[in-house]
Amino acid sequence: MRNGKKVINDPCCVVSELLNGVTAAAAGRIIRLPGATAVVRADPKPGKVGLLIGGGSGHEPLFPGFVGHNMADGAACGHIFTAPTPDVILAATKALDQGKGVLYVYGNYAGDNMNFDLATELASEEGISTKTVRVWDDVASAPPDRFADRRGIAGDLFVIKVAGGVSSVAGSLEEAERVTAKARDNTRSMGVALGPGSIPGSGEPTFELADDEIEIGMGLHGERGVSRGKMMRADELVARILERILVDLPFRAGDQVCLLVNDLGATTMMELLIANRKAHEILRAREIGVHDTVVGSFCTCQEMSGFSLSLMRLDEELMHYYDLPADSLAFKKM
Repeated sequence: MRNGKKVINDPCCVVSELLNGVTAAAAGRIIRLPGATAVVRADPKPGKVGLLIGGGSGHEPLFPGFVGHNMADGAACGHIFTAPTPDVILAATKALDQGKGVLYVYGNYAGDNMNFDLATELASEEGISTKTVRVWDDVASAPPDRFADRRGIAGDLFVIKVAGGVSSVAGSLEEAERVTAKARDNTRSMGVALGPGSIPGSGEPTFELADDEIEIGMGLHGERGVSRGKMMRADELVARILERILVDLPFRAGDQVCLLVNDLGATTMMELLIANRKAHEILRAREIGVHDTVVGSFCTCQEMSGFSLSLMRLDEELMHYYDLPADSLAFKKM
């Protein structure tokens, strides 16, 4: 059982201190915005479309770890599991605007939707154009005919990577929005929880799960999944998750995809690699080509035990922007 112990100081200072840690690790490439829980690139590129990502803290390295060259230009961060405030989003928007407007990319959650929408209105009053792409890759959270009700989870990484590439060269905000939305619409994810994380400061678990149970499709904050049952072998677990993902788009023979095997917080690299092996085996049998594989911790929920799988289907345009070199604290593309 988890004991909720954390390497922190005052729980009220967690977000500020983690962002200071991000800037320290970035060796001058990322800076804090004064008076705001937001980080931005230290070397803004004149004349480009700005790319702002963001959401609640507690899911690191998402979002601040994805700020950098051909990635996001900035990240607006809320308190633990809480959306960033409109004021923080606006401050970051103003810092990123280079005259072509700012693209917002974030997970599809009620608080984030409300606060980014409010920031859009505030930015408009100051003459800054914005566009929004909400990420809704979690196939477990709503049926295909209600895709706009789905949550955003680890597929954020692939959408941000493409958005970072296109925003670096796009001639307009609308073009960056179009390509980013295409990446979002071709990305699907699903996870499995083996055990809960805990909330910094209180130590309270984010959800309850018996020691011998798992829940397939559970969300990052303990949102209900699609099935709860006893622990099963890795290959069976991967097959069940991947099958739900594959039929949802659907993915077909001949497709080229990017594959993400994501740690939810406390899953070892050994386990992730075993899952990755089976995912490749299934995709190979389906005659689906894997253009790139990413394995590691990218979208977490504290010490939550489990993993998620994400696929992004590529066409020539998406592949071009995905393949552009990128350099951020948590994700690099050579």
